[in-house]
Amino acid sequence: MKTLVVYLMAEPETPELARAAVEGGADVVELGFPFSDPLADGPVIRHAGERALARGMRTRACLDCLAAVRERLPETPLLPMTYSSLLEAYGWERFAADARAAGAASLIVADLPAGERPELRRVQLVAPTSTDERIGLAASQTDGWLYLVTLTGTTGARAELSPALAGLVERARRLTDVPLYAGFGISTPEQARAAAGLADGVVVGSRAVEVAEDGPAALRDYVASLRAALDQPIRVDA
Repeated sequence: MKTLVVYLMAEPETPELARAAVEGGADVVELGFPFSDPLADGPVIRHAGERALARGMRTRACLDCLAAVRERLPETPLLPMTYSSLLEAYGWERFAADARAAGAASLIVADLPAGERPELRRVQLVAPTSTDERIGLAASQTDGWLYLVTLTGTTGARAELSPALAGLVERARRLTDVPLYAGFGISTPEQARAAAGLADGVVVGSRAVEVAEDGPAALRDYVASLRAALDQPIRVDA
């Protein structure tokens, strides 16, 4: 079965939204910690981050949100997604310890390259522009799975799946046996299914954040549509 990771911004409503996402079929919840200069994020997640910051969602409040999600979802892997500057300000070791205490299974630091702070257990990211050497290093240090950024640029829904994904998967498969999950630009059930035909799982962010604005029921239905697409049997033409 292909793994479905759903990204949500840390806000007061997020614990109930996370539960709805899992009820819809999400296997993992990625919890975005808002940051004032999120270089990798497109307009949807950037706007959500600005709104969260305006509502007082600083690092400690986000960790409390993570703990509240963990209370509702005791079995679901939860991953904070954050930036180096936030960890620098909070304290690297302190953040890692507090995130684990709040229920994080691992974490993602979007702008921290592989090889830097190797003592910090985290899911590593690679992109189509990554060299084979960089992919190999990231794979050797990643925590559980390797995050494949499907395109060069920021997050956000796209009309079509990135054509660069196939080549990135092929290169990563030659270099590692860890599971490969594809993200960035995946928003529709059709795109999710196409990406999962290449990778071991998919990460859906911007569109999930948009749908979440309509409440838990809308998010549950959207995630269920992704889950159904991923679970369709692959046809093998005779």
